[in-house]
Amino acid sequence: MNLGLTALELARIQFAFTVSFHIIFPAISIGLASFLAVLEWRWLKTNDPVYRDLFKFWIKVFALSFGMGVVSGVVMSYQFGTNWSEFSRISGSVTGPLLAYEVLSAFFLEAGFLGIMLFGWGRVGPKTHFFATLMVAIGTCISMFWILSSNSWMQTPQGFTIENGIIVPQDWFAIVFNPSFPYRLAHMAMASFLVSALLVAATAAFHLLKGRRDALVKKSFSMAMWMIVALAPLQMFVGDMHGLNTLEHQPAKLAAIEGHWETNKDHGMPLYLFGIPDMQAEETKYAIGIPNLGSLIMTHSLNGEVKGLKEFAPVDRPNSLVIFWSFRIMVGLGVLMMLMAIIGLWLRKTGKFYETPWFHKFSLYMGSSGFIALLAGWFTTEVGRQPWVVYGILRTKDTLSPVSAEQVGLTLIIFVMVYFIVFGVGIFYMLKLMRKGPEFIHSAPHSEQAVIQASKRPLSTIDEESDLDKVSPTQSQENQK
Repeated sequence: MNLGLTALELARIQFAFTVSFHIIFPAISIGLASFLAVLEWRWLKTNDPVYRDLFKFWIKVFALSFGMGVVSGVVMSYQFGTNWSEFSRISGSVTGPLLAYEVLSAFFLEAGFLGIMLFGWGRVGPKTHFFATLMVAIGTCISMFWILSSNSWMQTPQGFTIENGIIVPQDWFAIVFNPSFPYRLAHMAMASFLVSALLVAATAAFHLLKGRRDALVKKSFSMAMWMIVALAPLQMFVGDMHGLNTLEHQPAKLAAIEGHWETNKDHGMPLYLFGIPDMQAEETKYAIGIPNLGSLIMTHSLNGEVKGLKEFAPVDRPNSLVIFWSFRIMVGLGVLMMLMAIIGLWLRKTGKFYETPWFHKFSLYMGSSGFIALLAGWFTTEVGRQPWVVYGILRTKDTLSPVSAEQVGLTLIIFVMVYFIVFGVGIFYMLKLMRKGPEFIHSAPHSEQAVIQASKRPLSTIDEESDLDKVSPTQSQENQK
């Protein structure tokens, strides 16, 4: 069952399909783990039970995402041992230890404290529980550190020699802190935080549109929007620095991203807003661009020279059509995130932040933009590295296992079916949780509807809830015991 494609093409599609899931769920886990740490810190600092209730809501989403991230990671490892065994044989001495460090440091750190984080309320002290939450959040960041170190080394390899066709590490510091690593780490970290912030904002916006105006919904929306305000412009700045790094170390990738074929010798490079790169004709058809803006962005000079794709042999060129548009999707969504942040600030100033339905709809629709931008950025990075798996050192076609197209095609179909069943159920349950929204557990409702509901209950119930709000975190933990 070859589906009309070669074994190499099918193996690349299979890897892209499985890794796409592994990017999405860990990104949610990384962002939500830090968000949960902030919520618990605010609860300890202010004694406001709203933060505690929000923690207990979002930890359910985090647990689901974390579990699916672990499963998708196991499958990703499977890929290296089957379809890409030659990659493991040749470069495993570098990538293997880096991923081993990730498992030994980060995964066990996360797994070791995850139980306390999930089930420790009322069983351990508030500070102990907060420490566990911090460890899980730090663990997710450490995991991201090692994974991106390995992937970045494949983009900008350093610190090794080649002996008998095998890559042998020589300088681990140079391997870990390779030239693209700092920029990719910062870019991916902020992308993960933005994904979670947009998810939280979209959930709150959904309930605002449904008429909820209680403290839980308003606090979620406010905190998420502050995160977007802080991260969206910073992400653009880091992205610009990353682009300069790519120009230096992967000029063919940058040329393909821009649909740039001829090296601009005596004039600035335009920035194409639209175009259809043709790899056979070696031109970007129907191009609509802004003169000199490409040089200004890429080199910070109006007349800066940027190598065109024709400077590289055809066999060394990445597919410009794919990454030309994946990059523009990513940037376009980034601009929308900036617009969302600016509008949110303006509505706060005018006092209409919680009473503007069209902005809440916009925030709801933007909930998925983080995932789309994340995948678009990953496609830009990985397709742009082709035809190399270790840039300039090891070609992708030389790392394929001796498997047939029929074998890879069959496993691809099985993966698609299983993934849509397993992860489809997980995603459905996550959406169901977010549709239900956060619930009042330790805090009291603060809305007109809540007042009406409270008036229908015995006065003793209201007195009990009022007394609960006055309980400190420490007293609350003792009472639960």
